Amino acid sequence: MTLRSLFVDFNSYFASVEQEVRPELRDRPVAVVPVLADSTCCIAASYSAKACGIRTGTRVSDARALCPGLVLCLARPALYVEWHHRLLEIIGRVLPISHIGSIDEVDCELIGSERRRDKAEAMARAIKREIAGTAEFIRCSIGIAPNAFLAKTAADMRKPDGLTVLEAGDLPQALHALALRDLCGIGPALERRLLRHGIRSVAQLTAADAAALRRVWGGVEGERFHALLHGAWLGERPSVRSSVGHSHVLGPELRNAQGARAVLQKLLSKAALRLRRLGLHAGALAVRVRYTGERPRWERDARFADTASTATLLRELRVLLDDPAQPALPGPRGARPLALSVTLHHLSDPADAAPDLFAAPATADALDTTIDRINARFGHNAVYFGGLSAAIRHDAAPMRIPFNRIPDSASEAAQHELWLQSLNRFKVAGQLAHAAAARGRPAKLRTSAAGGPAATGGET
Repeated sequence: MTLRSLFVDFNSYFASVEQEVRPELRDRPVAVVPVLADSTCCIAASYSAKACGIRTGTRVSDARALCPGLVLCLARPALYVEWHHRLLEIIGRVLPISHIGSIDEVDCELIGSERRRDKAEAMARAIKREIAGTAEFIRCSIGIAPNAFLAKTAADMRKPDGLTVLEAGDLPQALHALALRDLCGIGPALERRLLRHGIRSVAQLTAADAAALRRVWGGVEGERFHALLHGAWLGERPSVRSSVGHSHVLGPELRNAQGARAVLQKLLSKAALRLRRLGLHAGALAVRVRYTGERPRWERDARFADTASTATLLRELRVLLDDPAQPALPGPRGARPLALSVTLHHLSDPADAAPDLFAAPATADALDTTIDRINARFGHNAVYFGGLSAAIRHDAAPMRIPFNRIPDSASEAAQHELWLQSLNRFKVAGQLAHAAAARGRPAKLRTSAAGGPAATGGET
């Protein structure tokens, strides 16, 4: 009995949920987008849209050219969160869930007789039946294997609506037909590193010993990857949060200095709220601005006494942005801002920190507490700092779903990192599309095991 993981991957999740709740879309190609603009990129596509060549990261203008009948749906995070919880409940009727990998991926650990192939396959089919009994248009691919890494790989091998089993006796030959980038965790940079070490295929990768992969990875992660690839059960490793941040691709109406400043302030306010909900303080801030075309990005960092105060952090942001030479927004002259990010680093538990002798009075903390309570009772942005007005008016940087922790749809502050990771993938894809358009040729986007832009994978 070599099987220990049953991995469920919902196919074209966002697009499928839209088609589930809107039956008029079921016979039409659908793409989900973060903003309704030709200059953005698709963050999900239905299978009929994928048949036309549309993928995660495809620029909307290119998607329209590939598929003139394409229907664009503005992303509705709260709806996808609602269905996520509903689908978790359905899976839980058949098998306990041991790990939520993303909003559209869950892993179930098999125990006892569940590890027999016939029993595991029966449970997989039962999960599919239960889902079909609730949702007409949402389907999943299921992989069963000795560990979650291989089970996810198996689920990716047959889409949509597939069921693939990889037993220990099937390894490693069952993986040899895959490309290196089909394996989760191998992006473009790691692929180049493998090529430099003479590893050009999965067959060569599986033939390499643990020491060789340690050299490729530059550390113990290579040995870990070797073990997973050969069916070892390593379990989940505890993670330590090192940063809190948000990013956003600007809509066309906000691609100017004033719009960018307003959205940066909103992103930082959201990050500060998350800090407080996590019970953490931050001692460093990183700000990044990318521009349309291939202009170099603008980036600045600041260090300060540990804090979770929105007012204090906004003040630090203003110090970074205030440039006497360019008072509106720093960066290349004449450049139009496209994508923004703010990240809070050097996180700490305030209970462990020594008091700052030069700290401002605690009125900022009281103000944050009051604003948080008002917004919790009357809705997001019932009260906000004035600098956020333009971002609020255009509904920029709304609630997003991170792809490794799923928020309560009623609380944006409860976000999990899963949707944030996904948004970063979409942002990278959009920026590649803009840069390719500036060069006058199509962007070359490859996909990883998860199906998204090659850097990190994505929704499939």
